[in-house]
Amino acid sequence: MMEQDDGLTALDNIVTQFNTYEDFLDSQITTVDLYYLEDETLARQLVELGYRGTGEIVKREDFEARKAAIEIARLAERTQKKTLASAGKELHDNFLKALAMREEDNRNGKVSTVIFIRDKNSHGQEVSGYIDYAHRLKSEDFEAYFNGKKRLLPRTTDMSFYNWDSHIAVCNSSPNYQVIADNPEGLLFKFKRDRKILNVDPKVQPGDNSTRISIQTELYTHAVLFDHISRRKT
Repeated sequence: MMEQDDGLTALDNIVTQFNTYEDFLDSQITTVDLYYLEDETLARQLVELGYRGTGEIVKREDFEARKAAIEIARLAERTQKKTLASAGKELHDNFLKALAMREEDNRNGKVSTVIFIRDKNSHGQEVSGYIDYAHRLKSEDFEAYFNGKKRLLPRTTDMSFYNWDSHIAVCNSSPNYQVIADNPEGLLFKFKRDRKILNVDPKVQPGDNSTRISIQTELYTHAVLFDHISRRKT
């Protein structure tokens, strides 16, 4: 195993040092080789076959495969950093801190968080509703929320929306939840992946694999987070 790791490290060093396989071959060719062979292409072929050269023998397919793997890993790391809207932000309010803690798990599907918010909109009207956090993360840029430039409020396109002044009430199923609005005991959400019911009534338990956390925040009148961990049947 050690020999394999050492070989991989040596290959990584070569791949990092040279942009192309031809650049690597050229580094192995001496001025004497070129003097006698009088053909750069032939000199490269001899190095590639292992007949000439001053160092490590590396096959073209190994070089290019490793180069591609390193590039994929680099892009994946950059994308991951880029997709976390909360990364590097100085967060002071408990609500934003709680969202930041859950951002990565909601993006990768480990957790599905439903956000309840009650507060006044820009017209001074009191509104409340339930937001599918994972869906909102995919459909809009959350950096403005974590930067404090925008306030997260329920919309008529969210899972539920209620305007306490105009009495407008709207329910919509989301990519993750089916809304059950005709339940006599109150609003229910069914998680589509494992079909478990999330009950948002504060007087009862939220349901299997779900937790309810009330957030003390200065940004909103009332904020609650419901976390559901999916237990998919295999």
